[in-house]
Amino acid sequence: MLTSDSLGQLQERVLEWYAAHQRDLPWRKTQDPYAILVSEVMLQQTQVERVIPKYLEFLQRFPTLEALAEATPAEVIRAWSPLGYNQRAVRVQAIARQVTEDSHGRLPHEAASLARLKGLGPYTAAAVACFAFGVQGPVVDTNVRRVLGRILLGQTRPAPKAVAQAAREALPQGRASEWNQALMDIGATLCAINDPRCLLCPARPWCRWAAGEGETDHQGKAQTLAETRAPYWVQPPFKGSSRYYRGRIVDYLRSASAGGVPQAEVGAVIKEGFTQEDIPWLEALLSGLERDGLVRREGERVRLP
Repeated sequence: MLTSDSLGQLQERVLEWYAAHQRDLPWRKTQDPYAILVSEVMLQQTQVERVIPKYLEFLQRFPTLEALAEATPAEVIRAWSPLGYNQRAVRVQAIARQVTEDSHGRLPHEAASLARLKGLGPYTAAAVACFAFGVQGPVVDTNVRRVLGRILLGQTRPAPKAVAQAAREALPQGRASEWNQALMDIGATLCAINDPRCLLCPARPWCRWAAGEGETDHQGKAQTLAETRAPYWVQPPFKGSSRYYRGRIVDYLRSASAGGVPQAEVGAVIKEGFTQEDIPWLEALLSGLERDGLVRREGERVRLP
């Protein structure tokens, strides 16, 4: 870890850079906890550029936590298109209903209390607590993990406990929101996994990775190769996967009438060459979607909930 003087200089330089170069994102122009919650859920596994127009449209359709809680799940699922990962729509509405029923429509202020809401993970809880309520705590997403890992530990993929401790120790007093957002922007615009733009980075004078003090290749130079995936994890192909067909089912039902469509029609639409032999496969998909609150089956018909 840096000395207190060096850390103070790093914090000052990064915050100055953020003041001049921060991304113009609509959720940074509000402290409405509900709007920030929506943005954080939408940003999970979805690029910022895709989220911006849907975020604005979604808030226009459901401007308050109460409005979202009162909507039907079908309305929310339709409004979520085309972001994908449709279960997020169900999850954020479930949170809205829980908060409306249990807390008179007021989200908890502390990350620990937010994390107890069903479907709200520790990262999103920390982000809402910090950005909406000014809680002075670290918010460590993928970009922040990489940026702090490189600067303070000399590692692109630091151990979670190590980077969590570094994030807490590096947090400037009273400026957590700006600091966390600054690190996110550095990770998104400068400190890429591959070919980072180190010469433009405000943290370069203090960065162990840029100085070659951490991960190095055989010549002793800082690595600029992409992160190596863990050997036990392989990204499955999307097209033809269960997630692919689940998405196709939900997309088709979005355009269907409120009464839904015959189950056999769903199969024929989502899969070319659908036959009777595919019925067990379709049943399994629909059962999973029903468990997740994304479809409802009534006899032989299927519809949004």
